[in-house]
Amino acid sequence: MSPNLLIAYRFLTAKKRAMLMSLSCTVLGVGLFIVTQATTSGFEEFFIKTILGTDGAMRVEDKMQDTIRSMNAGGGSDFIISHREGVKYIEGVEEPKLVIGGLNQFANVSGTSAVLRGNVVVRSSFKNETAQVFGISLEEHLKVSDLQHQIVQGDLATFRESPAGALMGKVLAERLELDVGSSFLLDAQGQLRRYRVSAIYETGVSDIDKTRVYVHLGEARSLLKRPTGVTFIQINLFDKDRAPQDAYQMQEVLKHSARPWQDREKAWLSAFRALSVSSAITVSVFTLIAGLAMFNTLAMIVLEKTKDIAILRSMGYERRDITQIFLWQAGIVLTIGAVVGALVGIIGTFAVSKIPLPINGIFKTETFQVSWSGWHYFEAILTAAILVMAASIIPARRAARLEPGDIVRGTAQ
Repeated sequence: MSPNLLIAYRFLTAKKRAMLMSLSCTVLGVGLFIVTQATTSGFEEFFIKTILGTDGAMRVEDKMQDTIRSMNAGGGSDFIISHREGVKYIEGVEEPKLVIGGLNQFANVSGTSAVLRGNVVVRSSFKNETAQVFGISLEEHLKVSDLQHQIVQGDLATFRESPAGALMGKVLAERLELDVGSSFLLDAQGQLRRYRVSAIYETGVSDIDKTRVYVHLGEARSLLKRPTGVTFIQINLFDKDRAPQDAYQMQEVLKHSARPWQDREKAWLSAFRALSVSSAITVSVFTLIAGLAMFNTLAMIVLEKTKDIAILRSMGYERRDITQIFLWQAGIVLTIGAVVGALVGIIGTFAVSKIPLPINGIFKTETFQVSWSGWHYFEAILTAAILVMAASIIPARRAARLEPGDIVRGTAQ
């Protein structure tokens, strides 16, 4: 152990109560920072997993067509000048096979599914509900969604083998008082077709579970009178974070609008980020208190140890040595606080993950969702280091400015 570190340790242990105050605030600040960031990130990641498992990482939909404006060059000339004025969107994908073929050329694309969507009225023996019918090719759709893991009643095998089968959201089925095997009517602008519930799914997203009815693509074409084309193509990606870059390239190549999940869920993602920042600011108050306590502790040590500082200076210790001694004191508290705080964060995060918390609305979960990320620990310790060390600089510099002669004469400031 270096002499400066040893002296710092002895100075610090002389003020045990003040040191423990600063240490406890540092531990709480680091530990709570980790726990709050783990929970907010956990819920955000679970939300992202839910929406990716339902709506995919990207959707390619309306065809993009440049609009050209022409004008005469004037001066009696027949020369015509044309220039691009804007983009016109034509609803739907007219040639889904060609577009899917182009999408499969992108290395990041792991699956595609053509979907035909339309508004319908679901009629049961008890009541009617407005909904949306989604025509899908089951095997293709399973590659871009978690539909097979969202089934809570029935099974996909029945749907696969039944041309008139349908998959219905749990909320919608409860409203219509339908169960697996129940029959119902789909009314698409006066066109009525009878279907049977093959299975009931639950995504946990109430807006989806109360509106979507999945049927086979061929049945949807017949019901909606759409023999060709689809509404959109749902896409799954190997790397979901590259969706915005891929979307831009797809639009340029395929001339169809491509909407990544980051744009689609922008409002919710912004809300999660705001919650993460606000919780970090709130719990950082403990770390700020630790810094103020450290400032107070070192200031008191400077006042009480002026004679010791004079002896050290007369022995040949330079100003930088005195500064290091006081910064070492802050470093000792910070190191112990960071280690113990990280342990508190690990234990707290694990404990929180076991707390029951039934949620059903934007996703479905029965417990707190947590994220185990090394960045949370790094951010917590970095925040503590900045606040504690910054608060220690002023007392350390003040101690270094003390001169032995001034201390002996009693004129030290």
